[in-house]
Amino acid sequence: MRLILGYLIGLIFGTGILISGMANPAKVLNFFDVFGTWDPSLAFVMGGALVVTFIGYRVVLKQPSPLADSKFHLPTKHDIDARLIAGSAMFGVGWGIAGFCPGGALPALGTGNASVMIFVTALVVGIWVATWAGRRILVAA
Repeated sequence: MRLILGYLIGLIFGTGILISGMANPAKVLNFFDVFGTWDPSLAFVMGGALVVTFIGYRVVLKQPSPLADSKFHLPTKHDIDARLIAGSAMFGVGWGIAGFCPGGALPALGTGNASVMIFVTALVVGIWVATWAGRRILVAA
């Protein structure tokens, strides 16, 4: 059941990403180009996602447990630290340079576009390097 739910949720998310244009790097880059060919349409996509998420969390978290698990697994860390700021900055810079964020790139893999495959490969390598470096730093500390 969990696998089927995960598949359906991913399918709905990916379809929304594709329909909204978030899988098109040119559209995303035009959103960031406020002094050139600015395209504000993605602000509406993000705003709509925030509204749905805000309402969804309020409804779902009133339930005693999720549909496919015994309890909710919510973040417990609320600190804003250097790792969070650095990671957020790298995410934003990467999104601005490539025109892809992970949420838009994964559904776009289905297009077979080489730039998407290069981005996702770089993403996976970056995650691996960051994990490796983080472990090395923790061991040294």
